[in-house]
Amino acid sequence: MAGYQFVIADDHPLFRDALKQTLAGMFDGAQLEVAGSLNELTAVLDKLEDVDLVLLDLKMPGVHGFSGLMYLRAQFPNIPVVVVSANEEPQVIHRAMHLGASGYIPKSSPLDHMHDALKTVLQGELAVPEGIDLDAAGNAEADEMISRMATLTPQQVRVLMMLQEGLLNKQIAYEISVSEATVKAHVSAILQKLQVESRTQAVIAANRVDGSMSDALES
Repeated sequence: MAGYQFVIADDHPLFRDALKQTLAGMFDGAQLEVAGSLNELTAVLDKLEDVDLVLLDLKMPGVHGFSGLMYLRAQFPNIPVVVVSANEEPQVIHRAMHLGASGYIPKSSPLDHMHDALKTVLQGELAVPEGIDLDAAGNAEADEMISRMATLTPQQVRVLMMLQEGLLNKQIAYEISVSEATVKAHVSAILQKLQVESRTQAVIAANRVDGSMSDALES
């Protein structure tokens, strides 16, 4: 179990450092990088090669609900992502896995459970908490929208995230260093892929996928 390269993305320094120490103890010789926001995480992944695993919190700067996971799966499809979250709601776990997470580890998990889950993912399999049935029927409407969102490009995911934050086209153009015309083209593509008629409907659809995460992720 030597030589793995992990990236920990969490905006709580104490938990981030504790997880780093835990992983160092679990995996001899592991290389460990940390990030406290989605922008920091993207910068780390852009500079590194052969990252074996990203451990992602669902709530940190630059992330709105599942948007961080969606962006990572679109931008870095070959890097497995394990969600490490305080949220233990089965609906949240199901949605994270349907959006492409390779595993889901509640922050309350015992260390041996975390170790087993990470080993499972590193072996190419999915890891979820005991009692979670990924084949169980969920919210059909939300699952359908998740499937549509999975077709968005990385840049379209970023634009959708900014639409959820209420940014105007001019502000989005500035944030991602493109023209307003390019932003309009991205918005049009988003509406087409999500099968909605307006940016307001796109935001509503994305918020429905997020469900009741906001309150649960405050912890």
